[in-house]
Amino acid sequence: MACRIPVGRADGVSPLQGRRTATSPVAVRVLLYLAFTGIAAAVSLTGAYGHDIPSDITVRAFVKPEGQRLRMLVRVPLEAMLDVTFPLSGPGYLDLARADESLNNAAMLWIGQEVSIYENGSRLSLPELAAVRASLPSDPSFRTYESALASTLGPPLPEGTQVYWQQVMLDVLFEYRITSDRSEFSILPGLERLGMRVSTVLRFLPAAGGERIYQFTGNPGRIMLDPRWHQAAFRFVWQGFTHILDGMDHLLFLLCLVIPFQRLRVLVILVTAFTIAHSITLISATLGLTPAALWFVPLVETVIAASIVYMALENIVAPGLRRRWMAVFGFGLVHGFGFASALRDMLPFGGTHLLTSLLAFNVGVELGQLLVILVCVPILRVLYRYIPGEGTGRARPVGAIILSVLVGHTAWHWLVERGGTLWEFDVMSTSPDGALYGVAGLLALMLVIAALAGWALTRPGRPLE
Repeated sequence: MACRIPVGRADGVSPLQGRRTATSPVAVRVLLYLAFTGIAAAVSLTGAYGHDIPSDITVRAFVKPEGQRLRMLVRVPLEAMLDVTFPLSGPGYLDLARADESLNNAAMLWIGQEVSIYENGSRLSLPELAAVRASLPSDPSFRTYESALASTLGPPLPEGTQVYWQQVMLDVLFEYRITSDRSEFSILPGLERLGMRVSTVLRFLPAAGGERIYQFTGNPGRIMLDPRWHQAAFRFVWQGFTHILDGMDHLLFLLCLVIPFQRLRVLVILVTAFTIAHSITLISATLGLTPAALWFVPLVETVIAASIVYMALENIVAPGLRRRWMAVFGFGLVHGFGFASALRDMLPFGGTHLLTSLLAFNVGVELGQLLVILVCVPILRVLYRYIPGEGTGRARPVGAIILSVLVGHTAWHWLVERGGTLWEFDVMSTSPDGALYGVAGLLALMLVIAALAGWALTRPGRPLE
């Protein structure tokens, strides 16, 4: 975004002023061209220029209450500070000798005024800017709170340091006045405008000791830094609810359950089997009882796509409750690993209430599934009435077959794409235990899917229309 620079002559008279009747359109265009050329020259000489919004920004922050003050240390790339003019020298080096005022303005404009911290539910007043320091991109001080604090309060970079301004890291120390370091604190980051995609790593150091790490992208809303059990439960119920509605693969899997079965009793049985299964693997994965190899997540995503393909094929061939609930249970185990990968980075938001967070997340997932079923069932019933070919008895509506074909087609593309990603991982080159897990898991999943498919094709189940 370009900086606004007044255009005019040294004597205060605008170059466009003059006799209106004597100025031709051509002359006006020439004068405008000269004016904009002068602006460009001034920008290049003074360093007052605009720049594009950066695509990826990483923010690192520490929050620590101490006595009657709360300290917040923040490190932000300087290139994220838009609408601020930084003094430059040479080919684009930050002029450290003249940069103090602009760095202070950038810190307050983009961080101090945007971040909101609350004590016992009341928002604190704007912080005091205690220290600002320009750091090199290779500076490792923000690995711990102590080193980050010492570096930010330490001596500045030598004025002769030559570093391009886009590579400079801005380290800032803010201090807030609080009543007690034992209060209940929360934070609304408000830093999502620093870039197209802003990733934040926030570390909270409570007065009682320990450290809690929060990682999020964009604006996560208000974060309770030391939540109570009911606050953690409410947040994770919402997380589980939105995860179902945002996950297209889980939505298609649920749609495959609803397409052939319109009776509530049948859907309750299937959803219950799915819930029990994914709860088992979700808790196991959260407790670290799964392989940590890089190939595991692509494996899970590939099998999730395969589960949708299988359900769509069974809907077309012969859906039946006698075998469907076992297939749903088996694939629910895999979907649980998918839920766990999405939940892993969110667990610190629950504080010390791990079990409460897990149970609340499952409740949110079930509420989301219930909403999907309640919306899909009446829509499908109306849709089937207007599609010719609906049969009775063991015959299935043509609409159910058409929808299953469309869902299966989409999932097949996912299966091919995710399978290609999985193929790029050399499972055998990992540790022996990882290789054993990988080969055994792949073979087991292939056998289960093949057995279920064969059973579906050879033994039609009891119709449940």
